[in-house]
Amino acid sequence: MSRILVVNAGSMSLKLSIVDEAGASRRIDSFEQAGSEVDAVAHRVVHGGARFSDPVVLDAGVRAALDELTELAPLHNRPALAAIGEAMTILPNIPHIAVFDTAFHRTIPAEASTYALPSRWRDEWGIRRFGFQGLSVQWSAEQVRVPRLVVCHLGGGCSVTAVRDGRSVDTTMGFSPLEGVPMATRSGSIDTEIVLHLLRAGKLDLDEIEHALQSESGLLGLSGETAQVEELERSSSPGAELALGVFVHRVAAAVAAMAASLGGIDALVFTAGIGEGSAKVRRDVCRRLRFLGIELDEDANAALVAGTGADIAAAGAGVRIVVVHAREDVVAARAAAEALGQSR
Repeated sequence: MSRILVVNAGSMSLKLSIVDEAGASRRIDSFEQAGSEVDAVAHRVVHGGARFSDPVVLDAGVRAALDELTELAPLHNRPALAAIGEAMTILPNIPHIAVFDTAFHRTIPAEASTYALPSRWRDEWGIRRFGFQGLSVQWSAEQVRVPRLVVCHLGGGCSVTAVRDGRSVDTTMGFSPLEGVPMATRSGSIDTEIVLHLLRAGKLDLDEIEHALQSESGLLGLSGETAQVEELERSSSPGAELALGVFVHRVAAAVAAMAASLGGIDALVFTAGIGEGSAKVRRDVCRRLRFLGIELDEDANAALVAGTGADIAAAGAGVRIVVVHAREDVVAARAAAEALGQSR
């Protein structure tokens, strides 16, 4: 695999890490630090639309095509493109590869990926459910190999995915990373009539609505205080309590829906910042899912250190509960290395 610099421009952060052939990674603070250490750069790109799913070597044409998709994932594609531009300027003599978050979800069947919309919308305009956060879900599926797995990626962005025999079959994010459960600042799914009502009534214009749904909603909008779960857990305000309550309710409901897609559940994974870091969220979600045979060892859950992984189901429980440390960088580096091997 050689040494690959992985650039993960998320909705709330920019992470840079160098991944070696053994899968070990080291965080760095700038592109300049990579210097001559790396042989290629892998860029996580959230939305590749219908055109891109397999990793692709970046050139001017690919960058222009990705720029056209920015409106579908403005919180992600815009910073990703900025990072691509900076990295290609500072590291111009090595290949740069775009690796897409949608790729893992190509296996979702039509019944789960199709919206109940007119055929022109679907066939001519490409409106469908793509699914996102696939790099993280793929890593979790590789770590917890069971026939029926539900992965809760809970961070700045949040999604819940059903994985059968290592393949994605359903997920909460859809045409864009705005759909699904509430997130840090994103609303998740809402009644579309709300947007139409606000436009018709002249309350907000299109740009104001988009900004509100992307950047002023979710945990921040519910609490009126913060988008950070650890801060909400320390707060005694009604808004903080409401935010956590809504979040847990929606995540638990999504897990149950994914279990229905799978015809049952063998293991439940929590990963990413909230999934790994909040014992309270894990506990409260699991308490709502006891009817599925999900039973948490509350002492093991409370003792878990953020950034580590462990099985935390109660002894004798029928469903495994596993906290997995997210390693999107390893999956991205591996995909980029495979793409380079095929292009040579």
